[in-house]
Amino acid sequence: MSKKLGHAKTVLITGASSGMGKDFALRLLKEGYIVYGAARRVERMSDIVAAGGHALQMDVTSDESVQQGVQKMVQEQGRIDALINNAGYGSYGAIEDIPIDEARRQFEVNLFGLARITQLVLPHMRKQHAGKIINISSMGGKLYTPLGGWYNATKHALEGFSDCLRFETEQFGIDVVVIEPGSIESEWGGIAVDSAMKYSGQTAYAPLAQSFKSLSEGGSVRPSPPKVITDLVVKALRAKKPKTRYVAGAAAKPFMFLRRWVSDRAFDKILHRMMKSSS
Repeated sequence: MSKKLGHAKTVLITGASSGMGKDFALRLLKEGYIVYGAARRVERMSDIVAAGGHALQMDVTSDESVQQGVQKMVQEQGRIDALINNAGYGSYGAIEDIPIDEARRQFEVNLFGLARITQLVLPHMRKQHAGKIINISSMGGKLYTPLGGWYNATKHALEGFSDCLRFETEQFGIDVVVIEPGSIESEWGGIAVDSAMKYSGQTAYAPLAQSFKSLSEGGSVRPSPPKVITDLVVKALRAKKPKTRYVAGAAAKPFMFLRRWVSDRAFDKILHRMMKSSS
């Protein structure tokens, strides 16, 4: 157990089978936390189990799956001190091209699944009069990216959801934190590119999809290692009163600064220039 903690605290992490979620889990185990990693691909969390953690097979879009996972953790540990909502993916492609069923799935995974697991842990945190909920958003929650209409919509929604949740739960000693990563080394980028080409690679938006692919694969922005976000997670968990938002990762701060201070049309022009230069 880490001397920094004083006592072992329990953490539930969704999307723990790869990328940032796995990095969170392995780091928090080293820090002395009791870690439950949750994901559909439970076989990909064997390293978490080997390091002393627990693996939960969980599909955040399945209410039964989420209920069983939370119940198991509470039965075994008696409490949930922190929830890290990390599960998510990027469904990229022109808004006109992406089927509405796929758009709904994007919201089911990135927002409604997150909301349901949050609902299930809140009674336990209220009973403890303590807890931390960390929602992994994106710089895409504050700006927009080419062909990212549905993904950006989920992250903008998550930002508002998190603000309301923070206001409602503060009275119960619960902190709600939003982390807004920029470009991070993970499977995410490849999935977004594949999605954009699948839905828009042969449509009227094909030139835009190809430019997006070239920009994403061209290396103009080198993704940051997951560690930069993991460091923020640890910082937020340790803090007696964490910030409401943390930002890190390649391109996040400069792009969010631009979005805050330039007009919509000016930001459009910046994106157009980026896309043109990649084609």
